[in-house]
Amino acid sequence: MSGAVLSDFLALPSIDATLAQEVQSDLDRVEDMLRDTVATSDPLLTEAATHLLSAGGKRFRATLVLLAARFGDPYTSELVPAAAVVELTHVATLYHDDVMDEADLRRGKTSANQRWGNSIAILTGDLVFARASEILADLGTDAVRLQAQTFGRLVQGQVLETAGPRQGADPLQHYLNVIADKTASLIASSARFGAMFGRTDQQIVDTITRAGEALGMAFQLSDDILDVASETTESGKTPGTDLREGVLTLPMLHALRDHDPANERLHQLLGRPLDDAETEEALRLLRDHPAMHSARADLRVWSEKARAELATLPAGPPRNAFEVLCDYVVERSG
Repeated sequence: MSGAVLSDFLALPSIDATLAQEVQSDLDRVEDMLRDTVATSDPLLTEAATHLLSAGGKRFRATLVLLAARFGDPYTSELVPAAAVVELTHVATLYHDDVMDEADLRRGKTSANQRWGNSIAILTGDLVFARASEILADLGTDAVRLQAQTFGRLVQGQVLETAGPRQGADPLQHYLNVIADKTASLIASSARFGAMFGRTDQQIVDTITRAGEALGMAFQLSDDILDVASETTESGKTPGTDLREGVLTLPMLHALRDHDPANERLHQLLGRPLDDAETEEALRLLRDHPAMHSARADLRVWSEKARAELATLPAGPPRNAFEVLCDYVVERSG
């Protein structure tokens, strides 16, 4: 699993080369720990538990742990375990998400629920959560408390998404609440873990947490825009997947707010499952719609919120890396 896991943005020329090399070295250690942590005495369970870990992923959350620690001491013994915890937590949620979404693929591979069935997939997610908890037990009560709070938000976000907006509620605000809990919470906690175990000042811990929350929002918005705008699988799934499945994300919600009669056909296509021809039609209509500009404007707002927090942190390669990431999440969406 080790090797090509460094987030793309850390390979950019504007990132300090020494910092990138150090983070990569730590990520390799995280990979080793992930593999060892999910190994069991049962071959089936080991295969299921390593299924998504071996499928790749950029280890984005682990990278944030390691980057945030560099505002303090990046050599403390807790950092690699903390980075493993956030990755295990993220991967565990993917097993459960795929069951709820009835997904066929994850990271280009057959999803666990399709390969082994829903029961095995759910239990495998539970196992991965349990392994994360074992590591947490050695990291202290503050870490356990933070993980419990984060887990509560992850579950709340999934419930909100499953239930949908209440009658009379603003669907766009509901969507933002969902991604705040489902995505931004764990990204914020990743940054907080790094600052905590890097022994930084409390002010830095709190600031990097707020920056991580805003960055997490931007990260998810960027993915949702990419699902419409991209003609490749850069977002980790086939473009138009959300449209095909009838999922309403930021661009679609902005389009639904535009009541111009010219949008009637697009409105007919949004929010319901589509066949191949309808998906292509919806993609074409949405890509040309002003809603895409509105979605990108929202993305920039969250990126700038993160940047404003980062501006108060000590200057140097770690802050620069986070600032480059703010630009990266905007630029990747086109």
